Amino acid sequence: MSEQLFSAPGEQIIIIGAGMAGGWAAVTLRQSGFAGRILLLGDEAERPYDRPPLSKTVLTLAEEPAPAYFHAVERYGELNIDFQGGARVEAIDRTAGRVRLASGKSEPYDKLLLATGARPRALPIPGGQHALLLRTWDDARRIRAALAGAKQVICIGAGVIGLEVASSAHQRGAGVTVLEAAPSAMGRALSAEGASYMEGLHRAAGIILRFNQGVMGIERHAGGYRVNLADGTSLEGDLVLAGIGVVRNTELATEAGLTVENGIVVNDRAQTSDPAIFAAGDVTAFPHPLFGRVLRLETWRHAQNHAIAAAKAMCGDATPYDDMPWFWTDQLGVNLQVAGLPADATLTILRSGKDFAAVHLDADGVVIGVTAANNPREIRAGMGLMKARVKADQEKLADPAVGLQTLISR
Repeated sequence: MSEQLFSAPGEQIIIIGAGMAGGWAAVTLRQSGFAGRILLLGDEAERPYDRPPLSKTVLTLAEEPAPAYFHAVERYGELNIDFQGGARVEAIDRTAGRVRLASGKSEPYDKLLLATGARPRALPIPGGQHALLLRTWDDARRIRAALAGAKQVICIGAGVIGLEVASSAHQRGAGVTVLEAAPSAMGRALSAEGASYMEGLHRAAGIILRFNQGVMGIERHAGGYRVNLADGTSLEGDLVLAGIGVVRNTELATEAGLTVENGIVVNDRAQTSDPAIFAAGDVTAFPHPLFGRVLRLETWRHAQNHAIAAAKAMCGDATPYDDMPWFWTDQLGVNLQVAGLPADATLTILRSGKDFAAVHLDADGVVIGVTAANNPREIRAGMGLMKARVKADQEKLADPAVGLQTLISR
C-alpha cells in the first residue's frame, strides 16, 4: 500500500516514547498522509516491540526468543520514519516549540506526541531494590536468567504481572508464593467472582497465595533472599519479583505545564491542554463516552488504538476516541479475556458452563463488562452488549445456551 501525502513536507512531528503507542502512532501518521519529518525517540535501544511476551514466552521457552517487534525494521525506512533509540528527552520548551535531549541536542516540533508510558512501581521498603521489576526486554532477560536456577520464587503483588510471572515460574518447575496486600487477586481489573476463579486456578496448580499480607523488607544473604512480613514471619526465596502497579511517566508533561491528574489529561481526540501537544496510551487520563467518566488504562489494546486515534487526530481527523477497554492474560494454560469495567459492577451474572464466564451489570442493570476463560466469542458478543447499552434479562444472561449476541436489539 502506498501512502498519500497531504501535509507540508517541512513540518516535523516528534513522538516521545517508542513503545506500543509510539510505534503505532509513527506508522499511522504516515498512513494518514503526514508528509513531514517523523522523529520517534525511545529510551530503549530496541525499536518498538510487543511487551505481553515478556512475562510469558520470554521466560518459559527453552531458547531465548528475540523481541517481538511489531514492525519490521525495513518498514521505518520505507515510511521515512527517523527512529532514534537510547534517546532520552529531558525537557519540552512549549514557547520555542522544541524538545531537549539528554545528549544536549534539541529538536523543533510543529506537533508533539507524548507516548511515555509507565514504569513499574518500586517497593518502598528496606531492601526493595532486591526485587526484580518487569517492564522492558532487559528486565525480562534478567528475570529469565534468575529463573534458570530458582527453586523458590516469591512474587509480591497479585496483579496481572505478578500472576503471569508466577505462572511462568511454575511452568519452569519452581515453587511459587504470591504475596498480596489486598484481599483478592487482580482486584483493579476483575469482579470478586473473576478473582475467585483465578485464585482457584493458581491454588490448584500448587501456587501459594497469601492475601492481606504486608511486606516489611527484603534481605539478601548468601543463600538467596529473605522477605520479612508484617505478621513477624519471613519467607526464603531464590528470586523476588515485585508487580505492585505502575507509575505513569508524566514528569515531562508536568514540568512543561500541561494538565496532569494521575495521567496526562487529554480530550476525546488525545489532545492535551496545549493544542500542539497530544498524548496516548498508558500515560493518559482520557474521557470515555460509553462509561461517562475519565479512564486510565494500561493495556496492549489501549496503547495501540489510542495511539492510532491520536495520530489521525494530529492529521485533522475529528473522530472521538471510544475504543472498548479490553485485555487478556494467559496463566497456567488458561486464556482469560476481560472487556469493559467488571470491577465497577454492582451485580455479576455467572454463565454456568465448562469454563468461567460472567456478565457484569451496573446499578441500572446495564451491561458494563464481560469476563470469559477460553471463550473469545463470549467477549466479542459482550462488547456488542456494552456498545448497545443493553439491559438484558438476567435469566437469559445466566443461561450459557443463550448466545449473548442474540440479546442485542436489532
